[in-house]
Amino acid sequence: MLRSLTPFALAAIVAAMPATADQAEILDPAIRAQAVALMESGLQDDIGLEFTESLTTEIGPRMAGSDAEWRARQWAMIKLKDLNFQQAYIEDFNIPFWERVTETASVVGPNPQKLVVTALGGSKATPKDGLEAEIVRFASLADLQAAPMDSLTGKIAFIDERMVRSQDGSRDGAAVAKRGGCSQVAAAIGAVACLIRSVGADDHRMPHTGGMRRDGASGALPAAALSPPDADQLARLLERGPVTVNLNIQVKTSASAASGNVIAEVEGASLKDEIVLIGCHLDSWDLGTGAIDDAAGCGIVVAAANLIQQLPLKPKRTIRVVLYGSEEVGLFGGRAYATAHADELHKHVLAAESDFGAGRIWRLTSGVGEGALEYVAAMQGVVAPLGIILADNNSTGGPDIMFLSASGVPVLDPEQDGTDYFDLHHTPDDTFDKIDPAAFRQNVAAYAALTYIAAQTDWDFRKAAAPASEDQQE
Repeated sequence: MLRSLTPFALAAIVAAMPATADQAEILDPAIRAQAVALMESGLQDDIGLEFTESLTTEIGPRMAGSDAEWRARQWAMIKLKDLNFQQAYIEDFNIPFWERVTETASVVGPNPQKLVVTALGGSKATPKDGLEAEIVRFASLADLQAAPMDSLTGKIAFIDERMVRSQDGSRDGAAVAKRGGCSQVAAAIGAVACLIRSVGADDHRMPHTGGMRRDGASGALPAAALSPPDADQLARLLERGPVTVNLNIQVKTSASAASGNVIAEVEGASLKDEIVLIGCHLDSWDLGTGAIDDAAGCGIVVAAANLIQQLPLKPKRTIRVVLYGSEEVGLFGGRAYATAHADELHKHVLAAESDFGAGRIWRLTSGVGEGALEYVAAMQGVVAPLGIILADNNSTGGPDIMFLSASGVPVLDPEQDGTDYFDLHHTPDDTFDKIDPAAFRQNVAAYAALTYIAAQTDWDFRKAAAPASEDQQE
């Protein structure tokens, strides 16, 4: 089983699975052999797990723009320099700052009881003593959008849309949309606040936070997420008649707070001006310690780059590791990096991002030129013994590198198994103990091999498809 795959077993599997003729022509056997050796090292690597454990233990939650995020940047600089990265530096930027202070909700009237909620990132504050209003339930954001103008005057909108579990996270779109849009849509039709069923696939009495669309530090209304059982409870009460809820959310905001991206490099050799970027995000929400989202991703990419920099010879291309800041509250780090490096994005030959937990990578998607698909296939052939299949070429990359993709930078997307990702995502349960070390090391092995191949070849991942021949055109 892959769960118990050892480096020795991996070597045996790879030896028994020689490259296809096409792959042998594309990928230099020496590069392939070194990539396999890096995979073997990755499967027994401790650096990534130690990096993740240290970040989540010594810093803990790392809310964007907070003192804790500042400490995380300083901590990361020390760790990266201790690992002997040739360059480690911070690129500063500022963001609108939001922080929760208190959050409570309760049903009032004939069925009084507390509800378990958490404020959504960017929520406005209620009056000091809270607000009381009648609840109006909607099955989806679309239903709320279809509500008549002024039909919610003085009331609280409640979107009770469930999230469906999926391996690749593809079904999270509607759930995230309700979190992002509830406040603005409800405000436009007169509501005084918004509640949503948490964006999560679990049934624990533990709400999931997350950001919503907003202008500046705050959104349009006070907004909170109910734990799934509390959303069920509220729905059952509404079946019995009108329900009034007291909601009290207090927050701190600032028009500007310091944030930044932490960057480290493994300097290249003959093609050192060309960049292979691998990234993660350093910030987290404040309920847990941000282990799954996304300290694990940072540990994975740092460990992969560290394995490559320990090789006797430099790779041809420079490998740039970017620990993005302030992803959770609006992808500020991704935007800031793309803006700061706009003049050199043409030198970014490939980018990848680890930001979907610490589950096993199960498939490889891409967003490259049609003529470069043979390169992606060759790369997948190397990591296939890790249980990674080849998928489509429709990826735009992870959240932070999608700005690079939009600017024409090719992306590679080693997709993790996210079946249980939204059980932990943005909750107090996002802690280090939830990481499976074997799955984590499989990620390190895959990232090390894929990054090395991209950095050691001279492949053009923007390569267009070859023109059709006359026979093909007929």
